[in-house]
Amino acid sequence: MTSAIVLGGSRGIGKAISESLKSIEIDVFAASKNDIDTSDLNSVKKFLETHKQTDILILNTGGPAPKQFSVITEEDWKLYHNQLFLGFCTILQNIKINDEGYIFLISSNVIKEPNPKLIISSAYRAAFSEVFKILSKEYAEKNISCINIAPGPINTDRTQELIENVEEFKKSLPMKRLGEPEEIGNFVKAIIENKIKYLSGVVINFDGASSNYIF
Repeated sequence: MTSAIVLGGSRGIGKAISESLKSIEIDVFAASKNDIDTSDLNSVKKFLETHKQTDILILNTGGPAPKQFSVITEEDWKLYHNQLFLGFCTILQNIKINDEGYIFLISSNVIKEPNPKLIISSAYRAAFSEVFKILSKEYAEKNISCINIAPGPINTDRTQELIENVEEFKKSLPMKRLGEPEEIGNFVKAIIENKIKYLSGVVINFDGASSNYIF
């Protein structure tokens, strides 16, 4: 049976992906923060002791609260360096993705349009996206597809925390609504269910036409 590990799988986008994959009879381990905290490298290493391989890996984690550059502390940098960058690198160095598998990175639209209020997230998500792009060529040799999904405004608890007046914000969006986590879940499911393999090493801007960039 095909297996999947979904980090951050107990809420938001991660939960939606987990539920979508379960609907096509994939054996999903939906990891919560209690199972693995990517900001804590000891937690990451402990998780990898019992989760050594999988067919599908979803790299997903929350991000920092908004902070201006001038007030970011050294501890903030260290914490999110691990959570958004080094934790994921450690996972990919130590977990085997079976041939013909998939790795999905749930990053953020800040990798394309850096946000001054989310400077830590902008920096480290972009840095890991570079690593992920480089590794996609290595994984391609085993027909493992690597897809970076960069969500824009999605209807999750984090969006509610980041945006002061969500209803007013919706009016500014091209579709006049937030994206739903289930839309990302169904996208991931469709890629896997239809065995789409040549879509690899790419960034998918999942933002309802709200961004201004082309690539």
